[in-house]
Amino acid sequence: MKALLVSLSYPDQNKEEVREYIEELKELVKAVGGKVLGYVVQRRSAPDVRYYIGAGKLEEIKQVIEGVSADTIIFNTFLSPSQIHNLENALGVKVLDRADLVLEIFSRRVRSKTAKLQVELAKLELELPRLYGRGKELSRLGGGVGTRGPGEQEAEVRRRWIKKRIQQIREELEEVKKQRKEQRKKRDRWHSDIKLVKVALVGYTNVGKSSLMYLLTGRETFVADMPFATLDTKTSDIYLSKDIKVLITDTVGFIRDLPHELIESFKATLEELKEADILLHVVDISDKKWLEKIKVVKKVLAELKVDEKPTLYVFNKADKLVESEQDIELLTEPAFLGEKSVVISAQKGWGIKKLLGAIKEMVEEFIEVS
Repeated sequence: MKALLVSLSYPDQNKEEVREYIEELKELVKAVGGKVLGYVVQRRSAPDVRYYIGAGKLEEIKQVIEGVSADTIIFNTFLSPSQIHNLENALGVKVLDRADLVLEIFSRRVRSKTAKLQVELAKLELELPRLYGRGKELSRLGGGVGTRGPGEQEAEVRRRWIKKRIQQIREELEEVKKQRKEQRKKRDRWHSDIKLVKVALVGYTNVGKSSLMYLLTGRETFVADMPFATLDTKTSDIYLSKDIKVLITDTVGFIRDLPHELIESFKATLEELKEADILLHVVDISDKKWLEKIKVVKKVLAELKVDEKPTLYVFNKADKLVESEQDIELLTEPAFLGEKSVVISAQKGWGIKKLLGAIKEMVEEFIEVS
């Protein structure tokens, strides 16, 4: 994939914010093995209904495509089915939007059967509305008035298959949810002699949740400096004392403008968040936009109705800002809005004793009020 990126810049956005969105999109393209040849930004007060961008910018993009030999155009937004159709006709190359890119990453990275089903569901739900109106363009003249051409017939067959498959996947995922519920009941019964507290790691993508999971539990997970390095939910346990056991679950990382279809389809996996007693919200303290990304994650948590759970903010990657563990105390920014927080470096192992102490304190508070 040789891609050209396209984004709009609205009057209430500054250049730095637009640049950050473009850089994030670049990382997503790299994550699927694509090459970014350049990007085009248009300043507008609102998207164009037909093409998302204006007609003049569309002509400019045509020239850029020819100049750099791009084979794909990726828009940093969610396009309507008609916009994708119009753009592909006008530009003569493949057109993708942000949802397509995120779903492609997910489809390549997931390993478990459940996660694969969830990604397939999201992709089908995205494809279905795009099929409406596409049959005519696939058809050729012939057949007479009032009859369907081969393209329309083909599109209708595809639509029927997608609807049937979506229903099958939803039924399978409901069964998964029931099985997990039963497993949790059994797990709770097996440990009736000890107090069991469930903790979930949440956070923006690429903040170091998998590294922290390994540090806390010793469970090996794939760790890489890229978006959505790991996607399958993993659970391990640690004992805080002989009668207090903590189950720690690592969940998929979030991102700005996460496709709605993906949030919906991953609810079976994210059921672990609903079952969690405490959230560890992991944040990359070296990211200048950490507060904005906290808001992104909290918005998704609110959609899942789990944003009111007791939360400990774990500010990771302190080693990118200070040279020693002793200097962590100089990082005072995370003490925001009176929230409970600790600063660590999962990579260096800094601040872990303090983190475990904070987790134990929250667990004991939870047990006391339960």
